[in-house]
Amino acid sequence: MNRRTILLAATGIAAARGAAAQEPWPTRPIRLIIPYPPGGGTDVISREMAARLGALTGWTIVAENRPGAGGNIGIDLVAKATDGHTIGMGQTSNLAVNPTLYGANIPYQPLRDLALISLVASQPNVFVVARDAPYRTLQDVVAAARARPGRLTAAHPGNGTVGHLSTEMVALAARVELTVVPYRGAGQLVTDMLAGRLDLYSANPLAVRGMLNTGELRAIAVTSAQRMPSLPEVPTVAESGFPGFDAVNWTGLVAPARTPAAVVTQLNEAVGRALRQEEVVARLAGEGSEPAPSTPDGFRTFLTAEIEKWGRVVREARVQAD
Repeated sequence: MNRRTILLAATGIAAARGAAAQEPWPTRPIRLIIPYPPGGGTDVISREMAARLGALTGWTIVAENRPGAGGNIGIDLVAKATDGHTIGMGQTSNLAVNPTLYGANIPYQPLRDLALISLVASQPNVFVVARDAPYRTLQDVVAAARARPGRLTAAHPGNGTVGHLSTEMVALAARVELTVVPYRGAGQLVTDMLAGRLDLYSANPLAVRGMLNTGELRAIAVTSAQRMPSLPEVPTVAESGFPGFDAVNWTGLVAPARTPAAVVTQLNEAVGRALRQEEVVARLAGEGSEPAPSTPDGFRTFLTAEIEKWGRVVREARVQAD
C-alpha cells in the first residue's frame, strides 16, 4: 500500500468517526432522574423543565422520582448510567453540601463523576417569625440570642438543607448560640411556628407565602445577595448586618461524566432557550425563583465555589448526616 493510499484510508476513517460523532441525539426517550419525592420544589421545577424542553425540541423526556439519602441515591444513578440518555436534576444539597456532609459515604463526586449541563434556577430562603414574636428584624433576633444564649429556637425541615445551613451561617456570622430544632418536613414545623413554639425559621418562600400574605408569619430577611422581587420590602441578611451573606437553593441539570461534549452542548442550548421563555420566567417568579442559565464551564466554576462554601459551614457548625 503506497503513502497516498494510506492517507486516503486515514482520511476515510477520520470522516467515518466524525460522522459517527455527529449522529442524531437523542435516539430514544430521555430519562430525567429527580432525586426527591413528588410534590417538592425540585420535583416541580424538574417536571416544568421536562415539559418545556420536550415542547421546544420534540424530545420525549420521562421524569422519574428516585428519592433517598438526601438526594444521593438519585444523583448516583445518574453518575453511573450507561444508556447515554439519562440526565438528572441536581441542586444545592446533593451537589454542594453532601460531599462534605456525607464524606466518605457519598457514592459519587460531582466534579469528577458528572457532566455539568447548565444551572437552571435559584431561590432564596426567607427568615420568618411568628406574628406575635417581639422580633422585627434579624438584628432583634441576634440581640435576643446574645442576651439568652441557647434559649432561642431555630427550626429547619431537613438536615443539611439550605434552610438548616443558612441558619447555621447566621449563628456563625453573629457568634451566637441558637437551639436548632430538626423537623421531618415543613408541615409540623409551620404549625409550631404559628403557635409561637419556635422563634425562627429559614423557609422556602412557597411554603410560607400564604401565611406571609395573611400576616400569620412575618418575614425579616431573605438569604440571597439581592432582595426578592416578590418581597421587595424585606431586607437581605447582608443588609441586616452580615455583608457577603448569600445562601440560596439552586438547581442544575447534570449527566454522567462520560456524556459526549456535543450532547452536553445540545442540552445546554435547549435549557437556555427554555429559560428565556416569558412564561417560564413568570412561572419561576411565581415560585420565588429566578432562571439562572449558565455554560457548562460556568456551572463548574460555580459548583466548585459552592462545595467550598457549604463544606466550610458543615465543618464549622459540626453538622452531621442523619
